[in-house]
Amino acid sequence: MKINHNYFSELAFNLAENNLGKTKKNPSVGCVIVKNNSVISSGITSINGRPHAEYNALNQNLNFNGSNMYVTLEPCTHYGLTPPCTDIIKKKKIKKVYYSFNDPDPRINNKTNNHFKRINKSKKIKSKFASFYESYFYNKKNKFPLIDGKLAVSKDYFTINMKSKWITNIRSRQVKHLIRSKYDCIISTSETINSDDALLNCRIHGLDNNKPDLIIIDRHLKLKKKLKLFSFSKKRKIFLFTCSKNKKRWAFFKKKNIKILSLKKLETRDDFDRLFKKIFQLGKGRVLIETGLVFLNKLFEFNFLNNLYLFKTKDNLGRKGFNKASSIFIKKLKLKKNINVNLEKDKLFKIRIKKCLTE
Repeated sequence: MKINHNYFSELAFNLAENNLGKTKKNPSVGCVIVKNNSVISSGITSINGRPHAEYNALNQNLNFNGSNMYVTLEPCTHYGLTPPCTDIIKKKKIKKVYYSFNDPDPRINNKTNNHFKRINKSKKIKSKFASFYESYFYNKKNKFPLIDGKLAVSKDYFTINMKSKWITNIRSRQVKHLIRSKYDCIISTSETINSDDALLNCRIHGLDNNKPDLIIIDRHLKLKKKLKLFSFSKKRKIFLFTCSKNKKRWAFFKKKNIKILSLKKLETRDDFDRLFKKIFQLGKGRVLIETGLVFLNKLFEFNFLNNLYLFKTKDNLGRKGFNKASSIFIKKLKLKKNINVNLEKDKLFKIRIKKCLTE
């Protein structure tokens, strides 16, 4: 019977997507074990990054002798906090390992086959999930977080509806929560949070407990003292970056379990570069920006954004619409095929910024 390698590889990626953004600096990996053309076990990288997917799939009381393994990323071959996955693969007598991408970590990269004897072989197979490890590869290459943004606009490119809290419909807002769940950190500003009393968490059944860490940019320490998000600050990591030295306000927010980090200034490209490097040092590799146009325009200007999720309605706001900054960068984006998801009158685009800005 002919084996459909692509089918089992796709199953592994579907598994890996469940923990995308929840494994810290480790990649989210999916693993499927197949014997006699049937799946007998599966695993995914655990929350916070360990144990790895291969260990989770093989740590079962099953006869794996002669099975094939389909894993999204090249299995690790080095000793770290745990033994290498290649050890348990050999121990369980897996016949062949199929993987889609080499791990860019120099301790692992293209070394898997050297750890297997003749009976255990690995083989790289093509995958249609070319962008799945975009953040992991970007982190490894640049020692810098992948920075994506999210924004909602009307047909006439307004970001604020002066007659309503919302620009988009309820379907779009539900998808917004799903997008958040794929990131380990959300960055917003005190101005955005103050104006909306925003929680910036995931409010979808099944994802309720996933509250990505929140980083608040508040240069002058203007964050209000009575906000909804303080009700969850003991259950969620919140960081506040500020240039202010106001000791009383520092003390107040520290009592709210918010960690405060000092900034000298935040004006130039170098200032923003230092900010994001500090965020990467905090262990954040996948960052989602949820701010207004003022902050977002700086990221466009300094070329920090990798991708932008743009929700766009079919309605013009006209006199009901308002922007606190120019929308010229947004208008320059080439909106090609929208993401195929039912948002009724709204549309969702994911735009690769560095390749999509017009000249």
